[in-house]
Amino acid sequence: MLLENERKKVIEIALEVQKQRLVALTFGNFSVRDAKTGYICVTPSGMKYEELVPDDIVVVDENCNIIDGKRKPSIEAGMHCSVYRRRPDVNGIVHTHSPWATAWACCNQEIPCILAELAGLVGGPVRCAPYRPMGTNELAEVTAESLKNDDAILMAKHGALSVGANIDIALNNAIVVEEAAKIAIGAKIIGNISPLSDEVCKEARQSIIEKYGQK
Repeated sequence: MLLENERKKVIEIALEVQKQRLVALTFGNFSVRDAKTGYICVTPSGMKYEELVPDDIVVVDENCNIIDGKRKPSIEAGMHCSVYRRRPDVNGIVHTHSPWATAWACCNQEIPCILAELAGLVGGPVRCAPYRPMGTNELAEVTAESLKNDDAILMAKHGALSVGANIDIALNNAIVVEEAAKIAIGAKIIGNISPLSDEVCKEARQSIIEKYGQK
C-alpha cells in the first residue's frame, strides 16, 4: 500500500482529535505530507473516524489530484493542498471545529495572546481569516493566504486550522489554541484582558524552539 504508515498516522491523529473533543461527529479533517514524494495523505469525506482503515485515507498530490485511494477525499482537501503549496516547512495539518476557538471565529475576532503557552507554541495571537463557503476554492485560498507564516489561523464562522513540521506538532498547536480560546473567554468574563506584547511573544516562541523538550 502506498504510504501505509502515513495513512495509519492520519487515522491515529483523527482518533486523538476526537478523544480531545476538538471535533463533533466527522467535523474536521487531517493530513500528512510525505517529505520524499510530496504526496499528501488526507482523511476521506464524511466517514466515522473509528471505522477508518488505512485504505480509506486518500493520497493526493499538491494540486489535489488523487494518486491512490478508493474514497472521496475531504471537501477541504484543497485547503490542505493550498497550505502545503505555500509552506514547505509544513508536513502536517489539523482542521478542527473546536468549540471555544470556533466561538471566536464566529465573532470574526482573533484569539488574543494572553497565555504563555500560546506565545511559546504558536507565537502570538491567532488571527481570523475572512469567511468563505465550506469546501470551496475561495475558502482554500483565503485560509492559506491568511495563515502566512503562522502556525494557526481561525476560519470565520467555521473553525480553526493548525499546522506543524509534522502532524503531532499540528495537533499540539490545535490543543493549545483551543485551551487559549477558552481561557481568554474566561478572562474577559472576569475583567479586562491584557495581551502579551509582540516582543514577549517572540521571546517565548524562540525560547520554546531552543530549550523545550529533549534534544
